[in-house]
Amino acid sequence: MSKDSIARIALWSGPRNISTALMYSFAQREDTKVFDEPLYGYYLKNSTAKEYHPGSDEVLKTMQTDGQKVVDFMLANSEKPILFFKNMTHHLLDLDRSFMKDMIHVILTRDPRDMLPSFDKVIKNPSMEDVGYQSHIELIDYFEANTIKYVVLDAKKVLENPRNVLKQLCEFINIPFDERMLKWKPQQRPEDGIWAKYWYKSVHNSSGFEKYKPKTEPFPERLNSLLESCQLYYRKLSEMALS
Repeated sequence: MSKDSIARIALWSGPRNISTALMYSFAQREDTKVFDEPLYGYYLKNSTAKEYHPGSDEVLKTMQTDGQKVVDFMLANSEKPILFFKNMTHHLLDLDRSFMKDMIHVILTRDPRDMLPSFDKVIKNPSMEDVGYQSHIELIDYFEANTIKYVVLDAKKVLENPRNVLKQLCEFINIPFDERMLKWKPQQRPEDGIWAKYWYKSVHNSSGFEKYKPKTEPFPERLNSLLESCQLYYRKLSEMALS
């Protein structure tokens, strides 16, 4: 938890999840300011992902790529009583994680059987490094080794009962639940990253958390090996998730 009275929430998600919907949800609160993937520039600069992520050149030209400066910004910002930083877990890379003791942590996972085909439509043949399941478990190990509190959300459970899960999440954060978190206007938000045009179409067309719908398309056979590896981590995460 932060040393001041600001609740700095760090969401650690994998890609093709409901992380943007959660960001939109928190953005409906008058007491909250949201930030979209502040570590993305750092991640692209220091990984090979810049070679295949859509819009990477534009991201690198417009975002802070020094990870420590991003962390300093997250810890110093005091625009609102609640600050919500949407992050991808794999964006951390080898960044010094000591800052985490001053933030409130939410891990967001999704069944890889649902997530992998969706991600593969934008970035072909993803690796474990791209999708974040192993990174989530490693992050939990760090939290537990350093007595840092965290909570786990599973996208399916959120979509099945958003009001109940969000109430529990707000209780964990120690803030009141706000009914406005359940609905928003179908539009882009000014906080959206410049990569939104590649990834956020469904959220821009939404007005709240959509009902969970299982995938009906056959799972791509070429992703079976990655699926098997991801499921080992996902099962652990799902067991911990609020419901």
